[in-house]
Parts: sequence; structure tokens; C-alpha cells
Amino acid sequence: MLLTITNSEPPATDLGYLLHKNPARVQSFELPFGKAHVFYPEATNDRCTAALLLDIDPVGLVRTKRGPAGEGGTLEQYVNDRPYVASSFMSVAISRVFGSALAGNSKGRAELVDVPLPLVARIAVLPCRGGEELLHRLFEPLGYTVSAQHHPLDEKFPEWGEGPYYTVEISGNVALHDLLMHLYVLIPVLDADKHYWIGKDEVEKLLRHGEGWLQAHPEREAIVNRYLRGFRKLMRDALARLTEGESLDPDAEQETKEEQEQAIEAPLRLHDVRLSQVAAELKACGAKRVLAVENESGDHRVAAPEGRKAVFLGDLVDRGPKIVEVLRLAMGMVQAGTAMCIPGNHDMKLLQKRRGKDVKIARPRRFARTA
Repeated sequence: MLLTITNSEPPATDLGYLLHKNPARVQSFELPFGKAHVFYPEATNDRCTAALLLDIDPVGLVRTKRGPAGEGGTLEQYVNDRPYVASSFMSVAISRVFGSALAGNSKGRAELVDVPLPLVARIAVLPCRGGEELLHRLFEPLGYTVSAQHHPLDEKFPEWGEGPYYTVEISGNVALHDLLMHLYVLIPVLDADKHYWIGKDEVEKLLRHGEGWLQAHPEREAIVNRYLRGFRKLMRDALARLTEGESLDPDAEQETKEEQEQAIEAPLRLHDVRLSQVAAELKACGAKRVLAVENESGDHRVAAPEGRKAVFLGDLVDRGPKIVEVLRLAMGMVQAGTAMCIPGNHDMKLLQKRRGKDVKIARPRRFARTA
């Protein structure tokens, strides 16, 4: 994975002073997950580019349990995109290799630390699990111009379609330490994954590196949600501290507190958990609308808008009164090519039962909400 930062303000080689890295040298740094290399493809008075190249050890990720979530013997531990895409590994490398610049310190050019420079950052390759629109929603409010090149999953197999991978370039007049802070926070937000445990320290990191820009960002809630991997208690803490200074109407504030207390005391149903998770994912990927599908004509097929497909997210078979109608509708749309269906655990139980296997019918359960 490769990050380049280009300065075009003469003398452009001041970038080396700000990064604390000599343009005349190639430097390497040992990291817990591999090596980082810093070099300058170009360094002239008019244009200077610094490159941060990460060489990830994929076997080491498994041995140190820094790879994808799961048991060490699962296939995902060995077959994944972690060594090849910009992720939380890149954020760690930025903090370790460019730590002084990230903190806004420079011995050689202290007067330039807060000066906006015409900077261009290019990231190859960045996973954006939310599409190109999410890139624009995250970076453009910060004053950047964004361009992105979408990559297919495999050029040899175009029928596989586009993947979540982009080569991204952002440009703007911005202080270097602000650019590094934005990248440090937003790269793992776009990837929606992290290679290490998420705890209270992550809230402090987010607030520290988000100081001065995150509070007013229009996608504040989405950034906090994805950065903290959906851990609700940590999210509440971070958002409460971000909005601490915002004024609220006293009556509205009291009403909000009462609603929150009632919500905490109320039992949480699995159905509600699923709906909440689906809603969060739809918001994160920039979905514009969700359609309720209904058909009264008897043929159990619904025509999808051109170029689109409906996606059934499982559990078509549950305790509803029209299970047969739902199955006919979903099967008809799948056969017509207007929908895709992901079977849920209830659907798989029905399939096993029809194959002659014994299945256990579970009673409805209610889940207590935890803080």
C-alpha cells in the first residue's frame, strides 16, 4: 500500500522539514506488522513528493493475531486484502513514521506548521466500503477536491463486477498536520475495520485527532460509528464529548433524557437489533431509499427499477401469517433476475426440515439491553 504527499509551493522541499524526513535518503522503519519505507520520488524547488510505502507481513498477521477477526485456522486469516490496501495499518504507520508532523511539530520550519500549502495526497489502494459517494461526503466538507478511480475485483474476470477498491487523490490548500490528521482518522473509517482491539483509548485518539474539525463535520455520527466499529458505549461517550458545548432547549433536553432512560430500561428484541444494524449499514453506504415490496396481482413478481435489484436479507420464514406468499414472491423475483436472496437461519431450518432432518423450534426470546 502506498501513500504519497506532494507539495507544489516553492521551495517545495520544505516538505522534508515538515515531515522530519530527508529527501536525499531512503529510510525504513520496523512496525509490529511489517516495515514502512519513506522515500522521495521527486524533490525539486517547484515540486516535492514524499512516499510512504508499507510492506505488510501476511504470515506475521496470523501469528500475532493482528489479521481479520476469527480463529487462526480459518481461511479468512490467510486469504484477505490486508497486506495490499490502505487500512488501519496505514494510520498506525502515519502516527509512528510521521509522528512529529502529525502533532504539528517542526524544528527546521516551525513557521510553516500552520501555513496552508497546496498539497495533494494519493492513496493506492483504498477500500471504501460505502462507495465513491462516501469519499466525497467525508473529504469535501474539509475543503478537499476528490478524485477516485474504481478498480474491478479482477481485471481477468470482469463479470465479477467492481470491488470496493479505489485509487484516491485529494487536493487542497491545507496545513500538513491537518492533512495527516484527516487521513489518520478517515482511512479506517472508509475501510470500516481495524486490526487491533477497540477500547477507551480509541475514543481519546479520535477526539485528539478530530479536534478542530470533527465536531462540525456533517458526517460526524457516521465517522464516530465506523471509527469505533459500532461499539455503542464508546460511540455514546465520543458523541457526548463532541456535542458537549452545543446548546439545547431545556424542555427538549429533558424530553430527550426521559426517552433515553425509557429506551435503556426497555427490553431489546433481536428483530430490533437486526433492523438497527441494517439501517446503520444503509446510511453508511449512502443508500437513497428503501422500498417496501408488495404484489397483489397473484404472479408474485415485482419489476425492479432499471439497473437495480432487490436484496432479501434472510428470515423470510418466521412467525408471520403469510410465509407462503413471501416465499413465492422472493422465489419469483429471484427466478426473474430482479432480486437476490440471502437465506437466514430460519430459512435454513425449513430447508433442513424438508430434507428430513430434525430441527429444534426455538421459543421467542427477549434480550436485555446492556450498557
